[in-house]
Amino acid sequence: MRSYLEFEKPVADLDGRIHELRSMAQGDGEIDLSGEIGKLEQKAHETLSDLYAKLTPWHKTQVARHPDRPHFKHYVEALISEFTPLSGDRYFAEDQAVIAGFGRFDGNPVAVIGQEKGSDTQSRLKHNFGMARPEGYRKAVRIMELADRFDIPVLTLVDTAGAYPGVGAEERGQAEAIARSIEKCLNIKVPIVSIVIGEGGSGGAIAIATANRVLMLEHAIYSVISPEAGASILWRDSAKAKDVATAMKITAQDLVQLGIVDTIVKEPVGGAHRDPAVVMERAAEAIRGAFGELSSMSGEELRKARRDKFLAIGRNLG
Repeated sequence: MRSYLEFEKPVADLDGRIHELRSMAQGDGEIDLSGEIGKLEQKAHETLSDLYAKLTPWHKTQVARHPDRPHFKHYVEALISEFTPLSGDRYFAEDQAVIAGFGRFDGNPVAVIGQEKGSDTQSRLKHNFGMARPEGYRKAVRIMELADRFDIPVLTLVDTAGAYPGVGAEERGQAEAIARSIEKCLNIKVPIVSIVIGEGGSGGAIAIATANRVLMLEHAIYSVISPEAGASILWRDSAKAKDVATAMKITAQDLVQLGIVDTIVKEPVGGAHRDPAVVMERAAEAIRGAFGELSSMSGEELRKARRDKFLAIGRNLG
């Protein structure tokens, strides 16, 4: 059964009617309902297209969090061959919220780092809903150091509500681990391409998204804090999350205008979860293009351009 978001109710109703008609047609072979089914399918497609053509930032937040949206593991399976994950941070423990390792993209070696949220109760608990502890970011630093040593480009896939805020994570240096990961992103001399595939939450995202090229799926979000948390801080009322989502400019369209994101990867009508194969193909094309643009730059040029890019953010907004 397909999961529908609250604002998709008109489409859910139409799909329900289509399902009923198909069941009737299968139950009684003498009834030809193909014409009526075709009309309803066309209407459902048009309704879905109209809804997604005018999504609000809060709607996009819901789409970015859709339970059926493709996660890190799906992109790796579709885009990366010979992927070999590496475990542990060599300090404390293994963190399953961050998956990192080496594989091949278009036949060329690449280091891959990303957050995995999980797709069912068991896997979500295993991966801590994609919220990394310090060990996850220290593992990311370890992989980036190896990539820099062996001159291998880095691809990061961002999908997290934010770094894990638990007591244990704070005791083991969560803020320092995030800062070290950002520092490592800024200093290595190989190309880094990052793509926000779902939620890009605060330091948990920027820790691995300080890249030469930042790509973002059309209905993903990227923000300094979740809309709910922002509403709780500003108004002590998480119900105002819709207003905060609009005010924070968290959509790909807003962030391109602000110079924070470089490229928007268009999603299928209805979001990435409705046609994962199409979004994988488009993501691959965007990643390929980004690496192609960076391929002629020297290590020092890559490092300088990356630092200049992030130091320039916000300077021309006055």
